Amino acid sequence: MKPVKVGICGLGTVGSGTFNILRNNAEEITRRVGRSIVVEQIGARQVNPTCDTTDINTTGDIFEVANNPDIDIVVELIGGTSVARELVLTAIENGKHVVTANKALIAEYGNEIFAKAQAKGVMVAFEAAVAGGIPIIKMLREGLSSNKIEWLAGIINGTGNFIMTEMSEKGRAFDDVLKEAQELGYAEADPTFDVEGIDAAHKLTILASIAYGIPLQFEKTYTEGISRITAEDVSFASELGYSIKHLGVARRTKAGVELRVHPTLISQKALLANVNGVMNAVMVKGDAVGPTLTYGAGAGAMPTGSSVVADIIDVARTLTADPTNRVPHLAFQSDQLSDAQILPMDEIECGFFLNMTIQDRAGVLANITQILSTNGISIESVIQREREGSDLVPLVVMTHDVKERNMNAAIAAIEALPDVAGSVQRIRVENLA
Repeated sequence: MKPVKVGICGLGTVGSGTFNILRNNAEEITRRVGRSIVVEQIGARQVNPTCDTTDINTTGDIFEVANNPDIDIVVELIGGTSVARELVLTAIENGKHVVTANKALIAEYGNEIFAKAQAKGVMVAFEAAVAGGIPIIKMLREGLSSNKIEWLAGIINGTGNFIMTEMSEKGRAFDDVLKEAQELGYAEADPTFDVEGIDAAHKLTILASIAYGIPLQFEKTYTEGISRITAEDVSFASELGYSIKHLGVARRTKAGVELRVHPTLISQKALLANVNGVMNAVMVKGDAVGPTLTYGAGAGAMPTGSSVVADIIDVARTLTADPTNRVPHLAFQSDQLSDAQILPMDEIECGFFLNMTIQDRAGVLANITQILSTNGISIESVIQREREGSDLVPLVVMTHDVKERNMNAAIAAIEALPDVAGSVQRIRVENLA
């Protein structure tokens, strides 16, 4: 059979990994596909020194790749959303299949892209958009297709996990660890997407759509970062038997689908609590299979390139398949996507860890417990410590499950007390049993 011809747009970290895997593993890939896969053209501003492109047609115009009549698959690895969206839609309009690692593009414009791809009878593959080298999308879309997914929870941003691991294991402050993460290349100069949860929210949006057969709804994903987490929070959580992780959580309930990214207390005995450093992991609970965990490198040239090439192989294998019989982009047939409600954060129910600073005097704790009781909040445990030479002392309260709206009201009332200094630190608790 004639070779499948690929055009790679973007030759940065992931692009170089993709190119080198296609070159280095060409014989193995051909054996798997039944025909060879060749890089026909590269669109990039400059050639990556790790790639030998001397025999490749290279252009600085990525749209030349999308318009090249000889190319079967366009691989979008330029990042961003505006130009990437235009590139992908151009490729689809030209009848080309698309492979991308762009989580923001899929989370924000995936509904539009998939609709056009279906109309044109082409595939859009995006395994590398979530958790780098971990094949979580294939697992959800195919391996667990016989299950109703009850919930999933993931550590899906390596930068945030590195920061929380260092704070937990070494008692370091957030700003100190963030600076090291930037020096090591784990965090960007502007780390907002990572530490404020936007990157994880893009990925969770994609996972939830595949798990529950709902349209991509990034704008409805509750997003909260880790920049307010203190070493004291981490210490108190550990004393109570918990670790703090920055999780993306999606859960099916009778009322709708929970879709949220935020710092989370999880039991130190939980598998996810022991995923450290820059590693990623996603835990999925299906009604038939029970809980499963996938773990691995969430970023990097070769791990992410591995997922990109796996998608190229999948597309190459199905080039002769009837478009209506291919695996759907979001796992469910496009005319069968559910209109299940994404629950507003006020409706989420979980336990809470509250860390506050109070005046060390009689009656203060009683006032706080009264406020919690008035809002229907039951206390699980309390830690209060003295601070030598100060009238202000830390108070930590762990609660049983309660709706977010009740906790919001309670926190507002507690912060209004004259004996409470500053704001109340609130971290949600997740039971991943």
